[in-house]
Amino acid sequence: MLSKARIKLIHSLEQKKYRREEGLFVAEGHKLVGELLLAGHSPVYVCHTPQWQANKAEITTDSPLPCPTDIVSESELRSASLLQHPQQVLALFQIPQWQIPTPQDTEERLILALDGIQDPGNLGTICRLADWFGIEDIICSTETADIFNPKAIQATMGAIARVKIHYTNLKNFLHKCATLSTHIYGTFLDGQNIYEQPLTPHGIIVMGNEGKGISPDIATLVSDRLFIPNYPPDRPTTESLNVAVATAITCAEFRRRSL
Repeated sequence: MLSKARIKLIHSLEQKKYRREEGLFVAEGHKLVGELLLAGHSPVYVCHTPQWQANKAEITTDSPLPCPTDIVSESELRSASLLQHPQQVLALFQIPQWQIPTPQDTEERLILALDGIQDPGNLGTICRLADWFGIEDIICSTETADIFNPKAIQATMGAIARVKIHYTNLKNFLHKCATLSTHIYGTFLDGQNIYEQPLTPHGIIVMGNEGKGISPDIATLVSDRLFIPNYPPDRPTTESLNVAVATAITCAEFRRRSL
């Protein structure tokens, strides 16, 4: 039976303060929980409906999960869920402790950097895009939204199982990378056409805040200013692209050059 104390704990994890105190985050749904289990993340608690029990063999062995587990009715799951429409399973996982890449790592692989992304949905979508384009690390400024926010976690669609999200002083990190002559790319309205500029298969791609773009302090460290042109160039259009859409276009162009 799902206890009141367990429900209270789950609901408390909507807030960053309690996620930090408990070191836990909430994952819901067959897809998301399944991706985490397949990637070797061990849950500390799972509650699920009998229907999910029947489907569990698709994503893991049929052996019991190595943690406390409750089989619940749909109404019980609804009382614990943070979603409007619960999806058969809810699990608590420990927040992983990842080692942040070194500046030297940026000379060997492509890394995303996020400067003040505020919307959890955008953050989760960018994590999902990174997974799609084979980018394993995202460096975030301390002002960027928390990836373990339930909305962000759900938006990753399981990509959080493979993509490592790091929070640090982004300006200091990029400054160290710049001393190694690392290519630091950023998107700007006054940048150079991305389709006409040379792009390296390694380095850092910086994406900025939804409303303000890349902050002035970070902009001074960008070595390659890029612009995603509208089509046709002289046609009146919207002011800018959604940051997740811009990230998708940018990453796709980088990877296209590597084919």
